[in-house]
Amino acid sequence: MWYEKLGYIRTSTDKQLAARQVNQLQEFCDEVFIEDGVSSVKKKYPVYDAVIGQLQPNDTFVVSSLDRAFRPTIDALTELEKLNQNNIRFVSLSQNFDITTPDGKFLYTLAAALATWEREILSRRTKEGLEAAKRRGKTLGRPKKFSKADIEEARRILESDFYSSIVRVAESFSVHEKTLERVLDDME
Repeated sequence: MWYEKLGYIRTSTDKQLAARQVNQLQEFCDEVFIEDGVSSVKKKYPVYDAVIGQLQPNDTFVVSSLDRAFRPTIDALTELEKLNQNNIRFVSLSQNFDITTPDGKFLYTLAAALATWEREILSRRTKEGLEAAKRRGKTLGRPKKFSKADIEEARRILESDFYSSIVRVAESFSVHEKTLERVLDDME
């Protein structure tokens, strides 16, 4: 009987590169699945759910690293228990856990806790950095697409030119119509 080894990768942002993880997993797995741009704090992982749903008893769920699949410790422990109950093996290529032993389960739990701690420290530092930048007078966030003059010009065109549509005016400013609508609504 043939047992599958399915690999799973989760990237937190769509800018995060998965090539290294893909290369690692392709050497070991029959198939690799990527969950792109899904933060570890999200509660829904559609690709992960699909992979887990595909696994049969004696198959293997493979990740390059524990934190690429699970971040909150409770999720790591809960999901491992589900895998065990369904007789599905778990392999982390960068951490050599033997989760069939008490020592392996302990190391798995410790690694999951460290991943949670790491995420929380990173989050705290990011918030502190943003707060410090605000105190220094830095403007945070995406740069504005429209100046006040641009908004006034767009409004003037829409009010005075019978043939202008929001779509055409948005195109003339190289933005999506929803962006223009939002900016105009915000100025009211």
